[in-house]
Amino acid sequence: MLKLLGAVFILLATTWAGFETAKHISERPRQLRQLKVALQALEAEIMYAHTPLKEAAATLSKQMPKPLSWFFEVFSKRLSAGHTSVRAAWENSMQEVWRMTAFKQGEYEIMKQFGETLGQHDLLSQQKHIRLALAHLEREEADALDRQSRYEKMLKSLGFLSGLLLVILLM
Repeated sequence: MLKLLGAVFILLATTWAGFETAKHISERPRQLRQLKVALQALEAEIMYAHTPLKEAAATLSKQMPKPLSWFFEVFSKRLSAGHTSVRAAWENSMQEVWRMTAFKQGEYEIMKQFGETLGQHDLLSQQKHIRLALAHLEREEADALDRQSRYEKMLKSLGFLSGLLLVILLM
C-alpha cells in the first residue's frame, strides 16, 4: 500500500513538472503577442495622442497584463523620478522585470536596441523604430510558436513517462 502511494506521488510530481515546463513554452508566444500590442499602443500614444513617454508608459501599465504591466510601471516610475535618461530607465526596467517573463535572449536584445532609440528621434523616426522592433518581434513570435508546437506535447508526455520509468525502476 505504501509503495503504491509513493508511486502515485512520484507520477504526479513528474507529470506536474512536465506540465510546468510545457506551460513556460506556451507562455512565450502569448507574452510576445502582448508585447507587440503594447508597442503598438505606445506608437499610438506617441504618434497620435502626443502623450509624453512617462504618461504613455503609465497608461500601458494599467492596460497590459502582468508581467508587462510591471515593466511599464517600473519604466514610468523611473522616468518620473527624473534622475536618469530614457535609455537607462528602459534598460534598468528591463533588467528588473525580465526574469519574471518567458522571454528569451533574442527578445531582450530587440527590446534593448529599441530602448536605445526611444525618445531620441522625431515622431516619424520613432515610429519607424517601433515598426522595426515589431517586425523583429514578429520573427521571434513565429519561432516561439514553432517551438511550442514541437515541444509542448513532448514535454508533457516526457514528465509522465519519466515518472513511470522511475516507478518501474523503484518497484
